[in-house]
Amino acid sequence: MALMEQPGVLYVVATPIGNLEDITLRALRILREVHLIAAEDTRVTRKLLAHCDIHTPLTSYHRHTEARKAAWLVEQVASGRRVALVSDAGMPGISDPGHELIAACVAAGLDVVAVPGPSAVITALVVSGLPTRRFAFEGFLPRVAGERRQHLEALRGEERTLVFYEAPSRVLATLEAMASVLGDRPMAAARELTKKFEEVVRGRVSEVLAHFRAHRPQGEFVLVVAGAEPGEANAPPPPAEAPEEAVAALVAAGSSERDAIRTVAAEHHLSRKEVYAAWLERKRRADE
Repeated sequence: MALMEQPGVLYVVATPIGNLEDITLRALRILREVHLIAAEDTRVTRKLLAHCDIHTPLTSYHRHTEARKAAWLVEQVASGRRVALVSDAGMPGISDPGHELIAACVAAGLDVVAVPGPSAVITALVVSGLPTRRFAFEGFLPRVAGERRQHLEALRGEERTLVFYEAPSRVLATLEAMASVLGDRPMAAARELTKKFEEVVRGRVSEVLAHFRAHRPQGEFVLVVAGAEPGEANAPPPPAEAPEEAVAALVAAGSSERDAIRTVAAEHHLSRKEVYAAWLERKRRADE
């Protein structure tokens, strides 16, 4: 049966994570033939459609409209329309809007069809050089330093390769937390995957951290970290970097003293007053 004769369907369509040549022939056909495309950011998707000479109508579907818009899109599919769901890059529903709509269509007994394609998770994993047989995708770590550390502590004994997304503004803080909680494991930091300035930095956590202290993190990151060795969950945590040295590292990387002290206080479970006192003492010693 040809696509145009099919009943309502939600197509979950993967789009390029950088290089537009990575879109599949099937994705192009589906995007041309559906009645409507639900896009995370219509401005981003419109550029892709213009590049591919596709003129299908667009509607926005993002975090701020997800709950309200999902019900309307389910109605569209239930009425016999074919809807394509896309995110700004990669597969919808993976750290992007989409899960709620997909789950609602499944609950309503409607057809949901995946149109697979690029994925930053898999791309980073296979180029990392780390084991790929078993891995755990953790998405974005919490923004708050204490919560981020707690999350990593819960993963310290995980033996599968760990994969995280991270924003450039938090890469240094995340790498510092990983060094403190997980220890100096092998890892890879992949940024700007499939784009002109793609870079994969491999080494121990300390080596990758040193690289990005010297080179300001830019672009979207995927961090791939080796899993724990058997029995590592019961081992004591690695010694934490002295708070004053952690402040110095953050300041050297471009943070203000105030922001660095606040971050280190949260990471080390200390008061800001304690960290500030240690930092002042370090500066005093340096001036002698």
